[in-house]
Amino acid sequence: MSYCESIKQMEGERKLLHQNYHDNFYGFPIHDDNELFGRLIMEINQAGLNWETILKKEQNFRQAYNNFNIKKVANYGEADRARLMADAGIIRNRLKINAAIENAKTILNLQQEYGSFEKWLASHQPQPLVSWVKLFKQTFKFTGGEIVNEFLMSIGYLDGAHDEGCGAGKRILK
Repeated sequence: MSYCESIKQMEGERKLLHQNYHDNFYGFPIHDDNELFGRLIMEINQAGLNWETILKKEQNFRQAYNNFNIKKVANYGEADRARLMADAGIIRNRLKINAAIENAKTILNLQQEYGSFEKWLASHQPQPLVSWVKLFKQTFKFTGGEIVNEFLMSIGYLDGAHDEGCGAGKRILK
């Protein structure tokens, strides 16, 4: 079942949470490198959990990771790692926290070489998912098939974020 269809079966606050993400963010292009980095952090943290858990914690992630500021996160040291491991508002997984910090450093290098993280992504478009997964695994920490697929779908680089006839999908195409 697609994300579009699953939301139709939800009720109450749960539906509102997913509907907002679906209608305003999922599949929409992101042009700000910090926001792209933030989406990558969110997708990495979703591994092994459900997306709803991550959506509920989005503001906590944003606050814990300095509004996804790549330069600040790239400079995190042991005190920051300890702070993040103690933060009950986010996912306290050492591998995921270390991946965020190391991936920020990687993105800084990509920005120097390509001008931006977005331009690095665009320089590899289009290609099939299998090639993207290979590229991400060579470039970033804690990325696998599902993480890469959802990250790229969520930023509009891969098809499948919305069903045909979905209002949000139609807005993206405009």
